[in-house]
This record gives sequence, C-alpha cells and structure tokens, in this order.
Amino acid sequence: MSKIVVENHEIVIPGDLIAEGEYRYGEGVVKRGKEYYSTLVGLFQDKGDFIQVKALKGKYIPRPGDLVIGKIIEVGLTSWIVNIGAPYSAILIANNATEKRFDPVKDDTRRIFDVGDIILTKIASFDRTRDPSILTNERGLGKLRGGRLIEIEAAHIPRVIGKKGTMINMVKRLTRTQIITGQNGRIWVQGKKVEDELKAIEVIRKIELEAHTQGLTDRIRDMLSNSQ
Repeated sequence: MSKIVVENHEIVIPGDLIAEGEYRYGEGVVKRGKEYYSTLVGLFQDKGDFIQVKALKGKYIPRPGDLVIGKIIEVGLTSWIVNIGAPYSAILIANNATEKRFDPVKDDTRRIFDVGDIILTKIASFDRTRDPSILTNERGLGKLRGGRLIEIEAAHIPRVIGKKGTMINMVKRLTRTQIITGQNGRIWVQGKKVEDELKAIEVIRKIELEAHTQGLTDRIRDMLSNSQ
C-alpha cells in the first residue's frame, strides 16, 4: 500500500521520510527499499503518482518574526541601515532599538550601534512594498560582542538546528560554545577558547556540505566525541 507521510507543500529537510510504497520520483528524493526520503531542504510536492522536493535556494527572503543576524552598514540621526543578507537592506528606527525612548536632540545613534556592529534582530514587518523593518528592543536581542560570524546557505539552517534543536544543541555541548543561528543563514559562534570556536565552525561547515545525506547526526557525534 502506498502512502504519503508529509503534507503537500510542507517544508522538509534531508533525511525526512516523505512516502512509502511505489511512486515515480524526481529531484530531491532518494528511494531506500519501499521508502522515499528527502535529500535536501525544500518544498515537498505531491503530484499523484509523482513526488519531488523543490530546493529552497537563493537569497534569504524576510518573514515577520524571523530572528536574523545583521550588520550595521549606515548610521543616520534616528535610524540605521542594516545588511541582513537579503535582496533588501533593513531599517532599524531608534524607537525600535532600545526600550528607552530615543530623543534625537540628546541621544546619539552611534552610541547604540555603529557601522560594522553585528546585531541579533527580529523582522518586525515586510510586505515587499518597502524595505524590511527590524527591532532589537526585545529580550535577548542586540549587539553581539566578540565571537566569530560565518554564513551558510539560508536553506540549510533547519538542518544545522535539527529536529527540536537536537543537532545544534549537541554541537554547542560538545564544543563548549555559544551558537546563535539566524534564519538568514548567518551563524555566530563564541567560545572560551579559539580552538573550540574553530571546531564548532568546522562541524557547521560539514553539516552544510553533507546536509543531503543520511546518518549525519551520528557522524557529527562521532566526529566531536573523537576530538574530545
């Protein structure tokens, strides 16, 4: 008996079981016995007796509520222009930057964020008719100090995180680092030792490179355990 085990147009990641039985299949799908698995991060498409996964690639497209890592590229009197790795720059207005009300007469925006600063921020609004609006005045958001910033394909972020955070939590624990993943493909890594940061980055690069393969979690665990 054939059956589809995920919803049509559901986003799947490498290793997800998507169907069982007999189907014709196209890109993004591998068959193992009578089971079909996704080989990439993408959109599952069920076309009757034909199934495939369309890759989610290209520039990051902002969505309200996304946590992203941005770079300050321009400072104005009451706002900042922020590169978020999207086709559009984001705008952070002063009253969305801090909990304290901003006074343009007394306050200096550069004392809050300056060109080159790396910030963890949230997409407040975006509707393609204007540049994304972002905010940093919620708990946990704001300037990221120290550490190292890397960029990967945004579509691979779900694989780096893993189901219910299993992958990223394992990497953090076994490399003794803090890791923040932005949904725009930017990842910030900070550890007490340089070698811990470099090990975490090496592992993240391996996850990105092998995101389409099965058994990746076990290989990453072995890799980290052998380096202890």
